[in-house]
Amino acid sequence: MATLLYRLGRGALRRRRLVVALWLVVLVVAGLAAATLRGPTASNFTMPGTESQRALDLLADQFPAASGATGTITVKAPADGQLATPQGQAVVQELVQQASALPGVVGAVNPLQVGAVSPNGRYALVQVQFATGADDVTDEQRTAYEQVGAAAKAQGWQVAPGGEVLGGEPEIGSTEALGVLVAAIVLIITFGSLVAAGMTMLNALIGVGVGMAGLFALSGVIELTSTAPILALMLGLAVGIDYSLFITSRHRQNLLDGLSPEEAVGRAVGTAGSAVVFAGATVVIALAGLAVVDIPFLTVMGLAAAGTVTVAVLVAITLQPALLGFAGNRVLPRRLRSVPTDGSAADATAADEDDSDVADRPAAATTTTTEERNRFGFRWARLVTRFRVPVILVGLLGLGLLALPTPDMRLALPGAATAAVGSPARVANDLTVEGFGAGFTGRLAVVVAGDTPQATSAAVPQVTALLQRTENVLAVAPPQLSPDGRTALLGVVPKTGPTDEATETLVHDIRGAVSGIPDADVLLTGVTAIGIDVSEKLSDALPIYLLLVVGLSVLLLMLVFRSLLVPIKAALGFLLTVAATFGITVAVFQQGHLADLVGLDTPGPLISFLPILLIGILFGLAMDYEVFLVSRMREDFVHGETARQATISGMGHGARVVTAAALIMISVFGGFVFLEDPVIKSMGFALAVGVAIDAFVVRMTIVPAVMSLLGDRAWWLPRWLDRALPNVDIEGEGLRNHLEDRTPTHV
Repeated sequence: MATLLYRLGRGALRRRRLVVALWLVVLVVAGLAAATLRGPTASNFTMPGTESQRALDLLADQFPAASGATGTITVKAPADGQLATPQGQAVVQELVQQASALPGVVGAVNPLQVGAVSPNGRYALVQVQFATGADDVTDEQRTAYEQVGAAAKAQGWQVAPGGEVLGGEPEIGSTEALGVLVAAIVLIITFGSLVAAGMTMLNALIGVGVGMAGLFALSGVIELTSTAPILALMLGLAVGIDYSLFITSRHRQNLLDGLSPEEAVGRAVGTAGSAVVFAGATVVIALAGLAVVDIPFLTVMGLAAAGTVTVAVLVAITLQPALLGFAGNRVLPRRLRSVPTDGSAADATAADEDDSDVADRPAAATTTTTEERNRFGFRWARLVTRFRVPVILVGLLGLGLLALPTPDMRLALPGAATAAVGSPARVANDLTVEGFGAGFTGRLAVVVAGDTPQATSAAVPQVTALLQRTENVLAVAPPQLSPDGRTALLGVVPKTGPTDEATETLVHDIRGAVSGIPDADVLLTGVTAIGIDVSEKLSDALPIYLLLVVGLSVLLLMLVFRSLLVPIKAALGFLLTVAATFGITVAVFQQGHLADLVGLDTPGPLISFLPILLIGILFGLAMDYEVFLVSRMREDFVHGETARQATISGMGHGARVVTAAALIMISVFGGFVFLEDPVIKSMGFALAVGVAIDAFVVRMTIVPAVMSLLGDRAWWLPRWLDRALPNVDIEGEGLRNHLEDRTPTHV
C-alpha cells in the first residue's frame, strides 16, 4: 500500500493543476446538486419493529386523522378561577378557533369541554391535531402555530404553543467556528508557517465542503435525522484537518532532510498517507458498523459521517500533495528555507536510506528537525518509561475514578424539559408542569384495534379499567373512535415526567396489564413510549457493538503491528477511554456537576444514541493515534534499537504531531459545545473529552509505559499466525525496498 500511495503522491504533485481543477469541479457539482436536490431532515427517531412504532403504523392505516403530529397550547390566565368567567371562556374559545383555522390543522379541542383545566381554574390545555407527521409540517405552518394567541397575550394571558410539532433542525452558527479558529492557531504554532497552516486548513475545508454537499444532495432520496449533518460536519472537519496535518508534517520533515519536493511528497503520502488511509478506514468501518444494530436512523447517521471521512481521506492523499507542490519550500518556516530542496543531495542516497530513520540522516538536518523540535516528547518518553509502574497505576486509578458515574447512565430521546431555556418548546413545557404536573408533558396513547366495531367497543371498557388500576397513572382520557369504529385511541396521563424512571416502569406495566385482552390488539405508543423503546433497543445493542469494535481493533492492529500484545493493550486502552468519557459526560450532563461551564440549563438523561456513536467515533480516532505512535516504535525496534529506546524514539518523534492533532480535534469538537441544542452540545463535549483522554492519558502516557514494561515481548507473534496474516505495510517497508531497488530520480 505504501508503494502505491508513494506513486499516487508523486503523480498528484506532477499533475497538480489537473488535480486541483478536478476537486474544484467536484465541489461545484456537489454544491449545485445540494442546492437543487436537498430534502428536509427528520426530527423523529422511529424504530421499526417496536410496539410503539407498530401502533403508529396501525393508526396511519386505520385512523389517519389521529396519526398526525400533535400540538398542545398551554394557556395561563392572569388570576385563579378566571377560566370559569365569561371573559375567560371567550378568550379560550377564540384561541381554539384560531388554532383550528391554522394551515395543516385538522382541528383543536376546547379544554373547557373536555375538562383539560387545572383545579385552580387558571391553566388550560388546548389539544391541536395536525394532518401530517411532525417532519412534514412546513416552516410556515410551524411559524403560524407559534404565533397563536397574540390577542390573548395583549390582555395579560400567557399562551405557549408546544408539543412534538415544534421539533426543528439545530442551527449551525458562528460559535462553532471558534473551534476551527483555534485549530488554525494550533496549525500555525505547529508548523511555524502561515502557508503550511493555511494550506492544511484549506485542504480540510474543501473535503468537508464536498462531503457535506454530497450528503445534502442525497437527503432528497434518503431520510436524514436533524443531527446527522451536524455529526458529519463535526467529524469531517476534525479528521480532515488531522489527516492533512500528518501528511504535511512528514513532507516538511522530508524537505528538511534534503529531498526534492516531488520525492518528499511521495514519501510523505507513502508513509504518513498509509497511516491516514488505515485510520480513515477504521473510522469508516466503525461508523458503517452501526448498521449491524439494525436501527435505521442510526445507520443513516453512521453512513453519513462515514461518507465525509472517506472524502477527507481521498482529499488528503490526492489534493494535499497537489497543494504542497504549489507551495514548494514555503511550507517550511523562513529560518529553515535555506535547506537545499533540489534533490541533489537526497537522491544520491535515496536508494540507501529510509527517510524516516533518523539514525541514518545527515546530522544537521536531524538535529534541527527532530531532536530540538521534539525535545519535550523525548523527555516525556524517558520520564514515563523510567517510572512506568507508578505511571500505569496512577493512570488506571485516575481513569477508574472518572468512570465511576458510568453505571448510573440513563438514556432517553431529547425532550422539551431539557430544551434551551427561553425556547418555545421549553416555555410550553415549564408552563404545563407549573399548572398540571410533569406527567402532562409525557402523555401516553393506547391504541385498541378490533376486527369489528363490536370487538373494539367490548375491549375499550376493559382496557380503561386496567389502565385506571395501574400504579402511577394519573388519568385516562375518554376514547376517540375511528369513523369505522374499529380503532379507538385512549390518552393516558402518568404522574411522572417522560424521562422519569417511574414512567419507564409504567410503560412496561401497562403493556403487561393489557396484553391479555381478547379479540383486540392493544398497543401503547406516544412520544414518551417511542423514546423508551428506542433507548432500550439502543442499550441492548451497545454491548454487541462494543464487542464488535474491540474485536475489530484487535484484528486490525494485529495486521499492522504483527503482534498479539500490542493490539490487546490498545483495545484495553480504548475501553478505559470510553469508560472515563462516559463517566465525565454523565457527571456533567446527567448529574449536573459543573453544568454551568458548558452552558447546560437543565441536566437530564443522555441522548439515546450518544454512547454507541461515541464508541464508533472514538474507536477510529484512538486507532489513529495508536498507529501514528506505535508504528514508529516498531520501525525503530525492527531496525535494531532496544525495546525501550524504540519506545522513546517513537514517542519523541510522534508527540508533537499527535499533540497538535489532538488539540485540533478537541477544538473542533469543543466548538459545538457552544450550541444551544443540548443533543449537539453533549456530542461535542463527549467527543472532545474522549479525544483528550485517549491522546494525552492513554496513548501518550499509559501506552509508552506499558510498551516499556513489556519490552521485546510486545512484538511477539506466533509464526503460524505471522504467515497467515497479510502484510498491509503501514510502516512502508515495501516502499523502502522499492526505493532501494530503483534508480534515483532527480527533479
